[in-house]
Amino acid sequence: MQGNGRSWYRKTFKADPKWKGKRVLLDIEGIMLNGDVYLNGEKVGGTDYGYLGFEADITKRINYDGDNAVAVYASTRGNSRWYTGGGLFRDVHLIVKDSISVARHGVFITTPEISAENAKVNLQVEIEGFRGKSADMEISVKIFSPGGRLVGETKTIAPKRSKKQTDEVPLPVVNVADPQLWDCEHPNLYTAEISLSLDGKIIDNVTEKFGIRSIEFSKEYGFRLNGKKVFLKGVANHHDLGAVGAAAHEFAIERMFKKLKEFGYNHIRTSHNPYSESFLRLADKYGILITDELYDKWSNKDYWAGRVPWTDIVFRNIPEWIKRDRNHPSVIMWSLGNELQMREDLAGFPTGDWGVTTYRMLDILVKRYDPTRKTTVAMYPSRAGGISKNDLDFNTKILPPELATVTDIASFNYRWMNYSEYLKHAPDMIIYQSEATTNERLAPYFGMDREKMVGLAYWGAIEYWGESRGWPNKGWSFSYFDHALNPFPQAYLIKSAFNDESMVYIGIVDKASESMEWNEQTIGTLNISDHWNREEGKLYNVFTFTNADKVELLVNGKSFGIKKNDFKDVSKRNQILWQNIPYVEGKITAIARIDGKEVARHQLETTGKAVALRLEPENNNWVADGMDLQYIKVCAVDNKGRKVPTVTREVVFDVSGPARLIAVDNGDHKSNELFAGNKRQLHNGFAMAVLRSAQSAGKVKIKASVAGLKNVEMNLETK
Repeated sequence: MQGNGRSWYRKTFKADPKWKGKRVLLDIEGIMLNGDVYLNGEKVGGTDYGYLGFEADITKRINYDGDNAVAVYASTRGNSRWYTGGGLFRDVHLIVKDSISVARHGVFITTPEISAENAKVNLQVEIEGFRGKSADMEISVKIFSPGGRLVGETKTIAPKRSKKQTDEVPLPVVNVADPQLWDCEHPNLYTAEISLSLDGKIIDNVTEKFGIRSIEFSKEYGFRLNGKKVFLKGVANHHDLGAVGAAAHEFAIERMFKKLKEFGYNHIRTSHNPYSESFLRLADKYGILITDELYDKWSNKDYWAGRVPWTDIVFRNIPEWIKRDRNHPSVIMWSLGNELQMREDLAGFPTGDWGVTTYRMLDILVKRYDPTRKTTVAMYPSRAGGISKNDLDFNTKILPPELATVTDIASFNYRWMNYSEYLKHAPDMIIYQSEATTNERLAPYFGMDREKMVGLAYWGAIEYWGESRGWPNKGWSFSYFDHALNPFPQAYLIKSAFNDESMVYIGIVDKASESMEWNEQTIGTLNISDHWNREEGKLYNVFTFTNADKVELLVNGKSFGIKKNDFKDVSKRNQILWQNIPYVEGKITAIARIDGKEVARHQLETTGKAVALRLEPENNNWVADGMDLQYIKVCAVDNKGRKVPTVTREVVFDVSGPARLIAVDNGDHKSNELFAGNKRQLHNGFAMAVLRSAQSAGKVKIKASVAGLKNVEMNLETK
């Protein structure tokens, strides 16, 4: 899509006289799609690629005698295949520091050697403003454990009379005894406090979180974290967060991470651009492994969302991106692009080799700033020579794309069934499935050599805006979770493979499945739901998703037999289809067994008529910082408190106290209703209100009303 939306933001502030003699900076984390920043009418900076931030020095333009006006211009003019959001969608910081200081993203922490007894921590600090100076400036670092205990220190003297604008200064190695390692189950984070001292006075202080962990890749075992094999079980999505759009609200990100971990996911690929800094901080906190992606195509025209040509900006983007993200233990791979082999003109500089030379140039620049991680490019399922599905020799020339054979990690979007053939021609490839189709369900997962390959990421596993299959759809909906993060029944199929715990889950077929062609792949979705409020006397097809050996299906105690899990067929594994099951009011029950012993059961029950509403808040630590969100789910319930999924009436929200209602939602990707306002139709008996706290603490009251049902209200508190 191409847009031309423009917006202005304006904020005034008074300068503190104590800032005189200091450097004053604006740190803008991102402007979508591009934009400029002005102070008191003069331009002080801007970004031509709004997924990355920049720093604007406003020291010489500050007015100390009156108000200072910051104005930010944002434009969505550019090309994108998906919904990007728009405007000032990430945080802005005002930074005051000495003229001699730690440079922007100037701390680099690595943990090159780790054992159970000791971890070596390497630190490098980049300083600025010290060029040509001969004074003794001490760079010191203190390292604190996840529990806040001082566990290591190091220091050095900055180089004197340096001729460099900035100087990257290595410090003596720190040994940390009995290290608490960072991994998916135990995301332990250490803190490094970096100080610059001149003449015994601290002139700058920076704090950086990091994790002690090791990452390894090999064609023999795929990926190891701290020496242990880990298979990536992930999603590849665009960056929007449902009803709140592309704005980087931390609680919206946090609830997504919690939901994914609940279902066994351990990985996200940031398709196809860098996500927010808060996203990576929370990935560190929750133990989510990240493939950090910089671009879609390498093009100056088609698919390019930058304000200036890609070839003009790429060498500026890479240092900002790598230095910004390199201390995050969650980041395990750098991805430089996506689906380049569709056309030769999308593969970077015109060297006639399908992007191989371009990749090698970019790879050198990446490793200049981070030699510890591998790089990759997510390849479109084309073959060597750009052969596509429409070519006659598509099924005979099963050769991997040229670029995939030279990248550190060979990333393929789809085509898992061809990986073994690819390896015959390029046996040294380390394979990662950067996109898997959701409609193939578990076939891409079980069809891979999980002992030797890195992992996979399901494309669009969470609904996102844009790239819809046509009105009334508003975005991608071939997903396992709706955009409000409600799981569809098929989400439990994936959970059955991603989690070791025995389980079974029932899904009732509502109508025929849907499919379409996308990127030379057949994509689609199962139209199933998980309720037993059906039409009397009608026959239904039923799925049971399980990782057990067998399942028995019963309706009101009457058995419809026992069926085996087909572990040999990857296209059917963990999913059992029951045809023509008659609906009778009451209960439908699935019992999963291993070696004849019940290990799990799932039951759906016909509910009564809806009589009231129920509210369920999600944020148990709602902070009064003017930014924190509270998600409140509302559902219609019967007189036994059971959710009634067939109610579709309008719910009206009323909020009072130090918070405001910023969005209403119901998870329906086809809805024409706006997120703004205070009204929303119940969809499958569900709606949701999203509240944003004020900067003052206090009691917040929310009331939800539906005609014909008992209204409900709840008192909350921000702290």
